[in-house]
Amino acid sequence: MSIRNPEQRVGVFVDVQNLYYSARHMYNSRVNFNEVLKEAVGPRRLIRAIAYVVQADMPEENTFFEALGKAGFEVKKKDLQTFAGGHQKGDWDVGIAMDIVKLMPKLDVVVLCSGDGDFAPLLEYLQMSGQLAETLSFGKSTSSKLKELTDHFVDLDNDPKKFLIPMRGGSGGGKRPSSKTPSVKKIPSIFDY
Repeated sequence: MSIRNPEQRVGVFVDVQNLYYSARHMYNSRVNFNEVLKEAVGPRRLIRAIAYVVQADMPEENTFFEALGKAGFEVKKKDLQTFAGGHQKGDWDVGIAMDIVKLMPKLDVVVLCSGDGDFAPLLEYLQMSGQLAETLSFGKSTSSKLKELTDHFVDLDNDPKKFLIPMRGGSGGGKRPSSKTPSVKKIPSIFDY
């Protein structure tokens, strides 16, 4: 159940990769991060809004990062890591969790924008600490454990026209990725903005 009032101090923490791939796989669309931020904050006081992105050193990504900044997000960047054998990884799970824990004393509500089940222990910690936590993500791709642990769940699937922007050309840039973890060739497509 939602406990929202205008006096609440809100922190919004966006796992950009998670929302992007959910929108791409399910709707062949991009995320409207302006609307995501508006929905996350509502009539309350925004203290911090942080968007966590992975840099792939593509020229197009700077336009996307600038758009996030203009929307009101502080953009935190991490380089894509390449390991022996060509395996690549780029996620912010620990960084997001640490920022939330550090900022908790300044916030009345933590809004996590991700459906990643790896955040379940974080939500358990917030719950045990008495911190109000909301989760905002695409319900069809959100961990059931996250939905269970959050104080208020906002399902972006309920209003896709509000939270999505169709891909340019309608084709979405090719085939759908076959696995949950994207390869480096698919990462630049996040910057189709």
